[in-house]
Amino acid sequence: NRTMSIIYSSDTEDDKKPSPKLFDRRRSIHQILGGGKVADVLLWNDKRASAALLAGIAVIWFLFEVVEYNLVSLLCHIFITTMLVLFIWRTGAEIFKWRAPGIPETILDDSTFREFASISQEKFNQFLSKVLYIACGNDLKLFLLTNVSLWILSVIGNYISTVNLLFFGLLCLETLPFLYYQYEEQVDNLAGRVNRQMRQTYKKFDSEFLQKIPRGPVKEKKTR
Repeated sequence: NRTMSIIYSSDTEDDKKPSPKLFDRRRSIHQILGGGKVADVLLWNDKRASAALLAGIAVIWFLFEVVEYNLVSLLCHIFITTMLVLFIWRTGAEIFKWRAPGIPETILDDSTFREFASISQEKFNQFLSKVLYIACGNDLKLFLLTNVSLWILSVIGNYISTVNLLFFGLLCLETLPFLYYQYEEQVDNLAGRVNRQMRQTYKKFDSEFLQKIPRGPVKEKKTR
């Protein structure tokens, strides 16, 4: 019929359009991640730092989940091991004329700390602003989607330990941006096709079922 032809013609026109960026973003993925060293690590532009971070996450997960270390015990053992290694190194350097371990005046550079603090503050403020916007009901669909997602996450949390959930989240943070960065065009095209298919399915469902539901006459309010 005419309605269906209009639907399919509009979908055909949409297929000819270039696929938009994922989430209709205007900035590059590097800029969205804050730019600088943080984005370089998450996108594996600095392969050594990214690999070290991933290895550290895996080691921490292994110690907490497999070895079942307690946080306080783990920190104490790390400090004890570090102090023993430095003590033996320092003592051996005096006896065997080795090079003594140097004690740097600054462990963390000021610019790096300021950059990390600035990005964290900006992202945290954006997160709070978005939460308040959703919670006030300004976007009803997003409000319902957020609550359903949180409920699903709470159900998953009953079957997965907090350590495993955090490890999975950090693993996704370390790998998904990099994979999207490498295959950005393919992912955008796939997301565009899925979005068009979902819209086509909804339009078909609306025309074949929702539009055919009989609606009663609207009753006029009696005025006194």
